[in-house]
Amino acid sequence: MDKNSIIGILLIGAILIGWSYFTSPTQEEIAEMQQQRDSLARVEQMRQLTEEQKNETPETDTHEVKPTQPETIADADIDSKLMTRYGIFGVSAEGENEYISLENEKIEIQISTLGGRPYSVYMKGYTTYDSLPLKLFDGDSTQFGFNWITSDANNPIETQQLYFAVEEQTQTDSGQHLTMRLSAGEEQYVDYNYFLPKNDYRLRLDVDLHNLDEIIKNDFLSFDWAIFMPSLEKGYEWEERNSSVYYKYHKDNVDYLSESGDDQKEIKERISWIAFKQQFFSSIISSKESFNDIAIKTELTEDEEFVKHVSCKAYLPYMAQRDIDYSFNFHFVPNKYSLLENYEQSFEELVPLGWGVFGWVNKYIVLNLFDWLGKYIGNFGIIILIMTLIIKTGLFPLTYKSFKSTAKMRVLKPEVDEINKKFPKKEDAMKKQQAVMGLYKKAGASPMGGCLPMVLQMPILIALFRFFPASIELRQESFLWADDLSSYDSILDLPFNIPFYGDHVSLWVLLMTITNFIYMEMNNKNNPQSTGMPGMKTMMYIMPLFMLFFFNSYASSLSYYYFVSLLITIIQTWVFRQLIDDDALLAQINANKKKTVKKSKFQQRMEQMAKKQQQQRTRKK
Repeated sequence: MDKNSIIGILLIGAILIGWSYFTSPTQEEIAEMQQQRDSLARVEQMRQLTEEQKNETPETDTHEVKPTQPETIADADIDSKLMTRYGIFGVSAEGENEYISLENEKIEIQISTLGGRPYSVYMKGYTTYDSLPLKLFDGDSTQFGFNWITSDANNPIETQQLYFAVEEQTQTDSGQHLTMRLSAGEEQYVDYNYFLPKNDYRLRLDVDLHNLDEIIKNDFLSFDWAIFMPSLEKGYEWEERNSSVYYKYHKDNVDYLSESGDDQKEIKERISWIAFKQQFFSSIISSKESFNDIAIKTELTEDEEFVKHVSCKAYLPYMAQRDIDYSFNFHFVPNKYSLLENYEQSFEELVPLGWGVFGWVNKYIVLNLFDWLGKYIGNFGIIILIMTLIIKTGLFPLTYKSFKSTAKMRVLKPEVDEINKKFPKKEDAMKKQQAVMGLYKKAGASPMGGCLPMVLQMPILIALFRFFPASIELRQESFLWADDLSSYDSILDLPFNIPFYGDHVSLWVLLMTITNFIYMEMNNKNNPQSTGMPGMKTMMYIMPLFMLFFFNSYASSLSYYYFVSLLITIIQTWVFRQLIDDDALLAQINANKKKTVKKSKFQQRMEQMAKKQQQQRTRKK
C-alpha cells in the first residue's frame, strides 16, 4: 500500500469520526426523546385514571351550560382546575353539545360538537329487519378522536372530551363543507374540515393542528376509533359470525380478525385502511399517510342489541407547520361488490366470495349472471330459478353421458358378479379388478363417469354457499313464504331451541331434504355399485339429514337453489330412464365386445403391475 492510499484511508476515518461526533444527539435531546417515548405509556395510564375518577364521581350532566352570572371565587377555581388539567385546551373543556347534519343522496351524518366526531350515520334506501331506519352507529356507542401529551397540562389531551365550535358550514355544487374548531387560545387551535360529496358514501376529514408545535411534544399522535356494531339483520348468530375488523397492508393483501369470538392483534407494518365490517355494511377509514403501529380488537357483547364491539388504536407521525396535518377518508358503504370495486382500494375484499376457484366462480360467473338477469327481472327468486336452469342446461350433455355410463354398468352387473365368483381369493384381487376394468372398457362404461357432473357442480355449489349469505342484492328480498332470501325462512317458530337445529322450522330446508332423499333412492336403484357398499349407502342417507340441521339457519336462497337443482336432476333422471332401453343397450354392448379395443395406458399399467406381483409370488415360492 503506497503513501497516498494510507493518507486517504486516514482522512476517510477522520471524516466518519467527525460526522458521528457532530451529528450525535446531546444529553438534553436524548432525555427529550426518552420523555416522548414514555408519553405513550402515560397516555394509557392517564386515561385509566380519568375513567376511574369518572366512575367515582356522582353522575351529573357535566355538559350542561350554566346560566350566565357574575364570576365568583368558585368559578375562578373551576377555570383554574380546567386549565391545570387541560392546559391551553382548558378554554374548550366546557360547552354545549350540538349536532350538525351533513347529508346527500346516499347517507346522512350527524357530527357532534363534543369531540367533533361523527355521532351517527344513517344509510338512506335501507332499513333494518324490523323496518327501522338503518344506522351504522348512533349516539355514545362510538368513539373517535386524537390523543397527545402537551407541555402545560397534567393530563393527556383527548379531543373527544373537548368542545368544538362551528366555524363555517357551506354547500356548493360539489357537496357540503363543515369546519369545526377546537380552540386552544389566540391563533392556536385544531380544525376539523369535513367534506361530503354529492351522491357518494365517502366523507373526507382534513385535520389542521395550527401553531401547536411548541405545545405538542410528541413525535406521534395516537388515534382512537371504536364502535358498538348494532344488530341490523334477521339472523343474529349469522350476522355476528360475519362481523369483524378488516385491514389492508400498504401495497399488499387484505386480512381480518377472527369472525368467531373475541380477537385482537398488534400490527407494526403500514396499513392503508381499517374497516369495521358487518354482514352487509361497513365503516372504513383510510389515511393519506397510512397508519403505523396499530392495535385492533373485536369483542362479543352480552346485549343482543349489538353484535360486537370493535376498536382500533393507530399512531401517526406528528409533523408541525403543515397546512393539513392529516387527511382521512371515511367510507360508510353497503357491502356491494361492484360498488366497492369502483373505489379501486381493494374494498371489494370485504365481500367474502370464497378463495381460489370458488371466488373466481362467484366473481366472473355468478355476479355477472345476477347483474345481467337483474336488468330484466325484478324478483330474485325467479332469478335463482333461471340461473339454476342455465347451470343445469350447460351440464346436460355431461349429465346424460354420465347416466348412460351408469346404465351400462347396471346391465353389466350380472357379468361383474360372474367375475367376482371367478376370483374369490384376496390374492387375486388385482386379476379381478383387471377383468372388471376390461369388461367396462369393452362396454364403453366408466365407474367414474357418474361422478363427473357432481365434480363439476361442486365448485358452483360451494361458491354459492359463500355468495348467497354475503350478497346484499338478496337482502330483504322476499320470495313465496321466505321474507329474506339472505337469511333463513320460517314456517313455524318454536317456543324452545333444539341443539344444532334452532328455534324455527325452515320449509325450504325441509323440501331440500325430502328431495335429496328421493334423489338418493333413485340413484341407488340406477347405480348397481351402491348395493355392494352398504357403508357408503348409509353415508349417502346420513348426509341429507346432516344438511337438515346445518342449513336450517342458513340463507334460504341456498336451500331454495339446492332444492330446485335436485328437483331438476330427479326429472332428468326419470326422463333418461324412460329413454334408455336396458335390453337394447346390452345388445349394443355385446356387439361392441366383438370389436378389437385398444388397451388404454391405464389398463396397460394395471396389467404390468399384475405381472410383477405374480413374478414376485413365484420367486418367493
